[in-house]
Amino acid sequence: MFARIFKPAKTAMQSGRANTKAWVLEFDARTARRIDPLMGWTGAQDMDASQVRLFFDTKDEAVAYAEKHGLAYRVEPERKPTVRPKAYADNFAYRRRLPWTH
Repeated sequence: MFARIFKPAKTAMQSGRANTKAWVLEFDARTARRIDPLMGWTGAQDMDASQVRLFFDTKDEAVAYAEKHGLAYRVEPERKPTVRPKAYADNFAYRRRLPWTH
């Protein structure tokens, strides 16, 4: 079984960074998802990949857990968001390109 250790990005529905502080250990799927012909639901054969997500405070804790339980794993690097400073006054600046004056 192969595991992936990563720090989740914020969702499009969030403006803050509330659920992005923990590291996640998630299992990769061994089989492809399939669509049930009768109900139309999507399902998988292995439950580990679709339902088990382990949360850790640090990356080292997640790596230690994977090594303790003999899991093959890969660590995805943490992605830092780039913050562009903005000011309300920039909305009224002369250098601002207006959408209707291309």
